[in-house]
Amino acid sequence: MFRKLILLSSVLYLTSCAELQTIVNEYAVEQNKPLTSFDVSQGLKEALLLGSKQASNILSIEDGFYKDELVKILLPPEAQTISKNINKIPGGKDLADKLILRLNRAAEDAVKEAAPIFASAITEMTIQDAFGILKGDKNAATQYLKYKSYAKLKDLFLPKVRTSLDKKLIANLSTNESWNLLTGSYNQVATSFVGQLADLETVNSQLDEYVTNKALDALFLKVAEEELQIRKDPMKRVSSILKRVFSQQD
Repeated sequence: MFRKLILLSSVLYLTSCAELQTIVNEYAVEQNKPLTSFDVSQGLKEALLLGSKQASNILSIEDGFYKDELVKILLPPEAQTISKNINKIPGGKDLADKLILRLNRAAEDAVKEAAPIFASAITEMTIQDAFGILKGDKNAATQYLKYKSYAKLKDLFLPKVRTSLDKKLIANLSTNESWNLLTGSYNQVATSFVGQLADLETVNSQLDEYVTNKALDALFLKVAEEELQIRKDPMKRVSSILKRVFSQQD
């Protein structure tokens, strides 16, 4: 009986080893197969899906924009005249600081909706020059996505930003209300006798287009950072297709 048990254990052990070796061999064959355009296309899409989801997660947390100097949203260019004359507005510095915080909070809120918008654009795109993108610059896939989908993404993203700008995110005051409060106070000074003597011009503009562009630029910047990590770091390649495709660059 003891001999039979040893024999059975040996058979099972050898069978398991053989099965394991078969799996290893199959994996090695799979990894060494020549990449097709379809493989590269799928790998790049997965990389962009992963990168865009991670970018959205990074930016959508509180202070994701506000405490990141690379993407922090400041006052719009047309409001630079306000910044230069902020001391002429009663409480102007405080109004401007609170507005900048709200601009960034609105962007952080809006990019929560970015991942599915990106996913749709990535899924629908067709990569004809897949190998060129794979062998291209460190952000070639991100640049391709931006070139092909920026306009569409902007059309889809703009309503999300408008909704965020109208939300009462801080102290029961929306970003648009804060903007109107600042520009209204400034325009009162600009149209006054003192303001006219100083040649101050009134400021009248909408924030939605400005914040949308800034938010999308930040998202693509973060996607590019994620793409670079996948290209450089094998540990960031979390699926077999990512390992196959990007190992070609190692």
